[in-house]
Amino acid sequence: MRKLAFSTNAFKKNTFAEAIDAVAGIGYAGVELMADLHPAYPPRLSKRERGEVRRRIEDRGMCVSNVNAFTLFACGDTYHPTWIEDDAREVQRRVDHTLACIELCADFGVKNISLQPGGPMIGTTLTRRQAGERFAESLSRVVPLARQLGVTLGIEPEPGLFIESSAEYVEFKTTYFHDEKIVQMNCDLGHLFCVGEDPATVIRTLPQHVAHVHLEDIGANRVHQHLTPGKGVID
Repeated sequence: MRKLAFSTNAFKKNTFAEAIDAVAGIGYAGVELMADLHPAYPPRLSKRERGEVRRRIEDRGMCVSNVNAFTLFACGDTYHPTWIEDDAREVQRRVDHTLACIELCADFGVKNISLQPGGPMIGTTLTRRQAGERFAESLSRVVPLARQLGVTLGIEPEPGLFIESSAEYVEFKTTYFHDEKIVQMNCDLGHLFCVGEDPATVIRTLPQHVAHVHLEDIGANRVHQHLTPGKGVID
């Protein structure tokens, strides 16, 4: 039987302790740490606090399922800074944030982290090949630390971004990181459904690529608006 975790992304106005207690009280076996303007933003979480939070999670019989490093509202917005910015300084901010999140994984005994898949293609003059090369070069800067600490990098396909589907993830992985075992996919079922894929088929046919799963529902119009499981049309 698979165990489920719940993300602190839903607790933007709560303390870390409140979020953990709420998730544990509902009965979840784990908690995902949203590493942004929520309780788990790395620069604002000292080593002492990390130890206290980890003990609180373990005392309630839970573990940390994943560190979510996708958004970066702390110094940008939902997507920016991205991996494929024209400004090298902005790319470095994304790289530095990811490195800090990988270290956060190590502090909490987490084996995987979910990442933005490059960045939005709308508003950029990059071709897909150029965007792929830029994303691969940027991502390669965090691979050594992830490998050293045993953390899998889960690229999360999302509608409107460089990698939208499982097929585009596989193409990127095969082209740039074919032999790199720690580069895998964070499989968000709703995102895949939005772009016309059958999430169940993706998981069944690409199990070797799936590092972690995000589960939510989506409406019949396949618009990217997350719903509680059972409130949309995904089986």
